[in-house]
Amino acid sequence: MNKRLQSASNIWLTGASSGIGEALVNELAKRGHNLVITGRRAEALDKLASQHPNRITSAVADTTSLDDLSAIQGDLQHFGDLDMAILNAGTCEYLEVANYNSQVIEANIITNVLGTARSLDIALPALRATRAKGKPATLVIVSSSAWWFPFGRAEGYGASKAALTYFAHALRADLAAEGIDVVVVSPGFVKTPLTDRNDFPMPFMVTADDAAQRIANGLAKGRNEIAFPRRFTWLLKVLGALPQGVVDRMAASMARKADQNS
Repeated sequence: MNKRLQSASNIWLTGASSGIGEALVNELAKRGHNLVITGRRAEALDKLASQHPNRITSAVADTTSLDDLSAIQGDLQHFGDLDMAILNAGTCEYLEVANYNSQVIEANIITNVLGTARSLDIALPALRATRAKGKPATLVIVSSSAWWFPFGRAEGYGASKAALTYFAHALRADLAAEGIDVVVVSPGFVKTPLTDRNDFPMPFMVTADDAAQRIANGLAKGRNEIAFPRRFTWLLKVLGALPQGVVDRMAASMARKADQNS
């Protein structure tokens, strides 16, 4: 196993109360890791903690709130030095362009980008303290494969994930000198309460448990980029690499079909 995810690693995980986050809590706890879990719903977090006694402590916070995050800063080292921060909290809101409303864009950006950036205000000092002792420290940012192709209605969500991925890659460059690894996770469609709201086909969908296993395995193997499922992510990359005129025509055609089916 790579040093990144050692036995009984101490991990902070945001967006833990449902979806990929909830599944990842169970997967990592099952593998023997200690977790500080964050989300907005105390009841959901406490239920998870009760399922893994002595492995999990809950730290309720909205990651978009600087005050909430400041209040739980001390909790990040509940189990000792923080080895890894997995910033997973996010949302997905689609835009109906016929009724354009910039608040949809704002909601995606605030939660997905600013929420992640604000989480670093407390995660980075803890990871630096771990590195100062000569131990590995890893920052994991959960983005999405959606931004590789311009899907209709995803102006806000896709833009937020594109920004998030760029943010992570730039952090990787800046933090390399400090020895803090930065990992980007780019899932395709995962069955979660968020995707349950979607009213369009979602090819190659995987379960949240499957996603959690893929992420944990990728971290254990020391990967800096974890994208899945491969058939879907490679397809998006290939489509996105086509000439822009071709991409535009394909995206417009798909958007028209979506409008007709709505």
